[in-house]
Amino acid sequence: MGKNGQVARRSVIQELALRRTAGSPPGLELVELAGLAERARRHGNDPYASLRPAFHQIVTVRPGSHLTVSVDFTRYELSGGAWLWIRPGQVQRWGTDLTRAQGLVIAFPPGFPDTETAAASVAGLVSAQAPLQPDTPHAEGLRRALEHLRYEYRAMAELPLEAHVQVLRHLLAVLLVRLARAYGSETGGPAANETFRRFHAAVERDFTVTRRVEDYAAALGYSRRTLTRATQTATGMPAKRYIDERVVLEAKRELAHGRLTITALATRLGFTDASDFTAFFRQRTGTTPTAFRATARGTPGH
Repeated sequence: MGKNGQVARRSVIQELALRRTAGSPPGLELVELAGLAERARRHGNDPYASLRPAFHQIVTVRPGSHLTVSVDFTRYELSGGAWLWIRPGQVQRWGTDLTRAQGLVIAFPPGFPDTETAAASVAGLVSAQAPLQPDTPHAEGLRRALEHLRYEYRAMAELPLEAHVQVLRHLLAVLLVRLARAYGSETGGPAANETFRRFHAAVERDFTVTRRVEDYAAALGYSRRTLTRATQTATGMPAKRYIDERVVLEAKRELAHGRLTITALATRLGFTDASDFTAFFRQRTGTTPTAFRATARGTPGH
């Protein structure tokens, strides 16, 4: 789709694959925050480096504990009872000594929940980015859903493997739906709609190929006006800005954490040349790619 042609999407940011722990069921990992650093080092990763996981992580912090994590240039301070969803492709960095943190990470690949559940859950509500501090009714529902998920996760030997995985899928679905409801109950919570979900998926796939709303509208069978209205409802911004913000986010990720030259990054993002990319980036951020990279890395500009 689009005018720019297919461009390689390969990133040089350190990516993180989901590795299965011996004895755990396929497709789902429940990891205590206090054990996360040791697990990372065992797999040859620096737990406090900037990493780009290829899987979902639901982070929940126990009462009395505290956690700091940066996700795509936003630093979050999570207190006890908070939940945070980190999605595949986002760049994260833990800022707390994980060995002192009390909480849990629920990790799973995009294909683990069934499609209907994923669409109905916060996984599809891409505007729900901030940590969630649920009120009492939602907090209790989430606690019970998590408690049951943890029980079945540990009871792997009690069922045939196929049945065990099916149970975990269903229990994860309960947790996801409860999270979606908790997010939606907050003032200004995200409003999901099928048109925007399809548009979001198309942008994730093709933002390096085209930045034209018309191209997405034609590919999805909508009018430009329909896409703009659906995106405005879900995110508070028009469709064109949503596409451009996605390109800017990817540019910032690469500039801060990657090793591509400005010219190579411009090509990867679908621009005709570096000057076109620089003008686009400056117009939307107020700074140049080179200056942003210098600031993000704490190095002198060129």
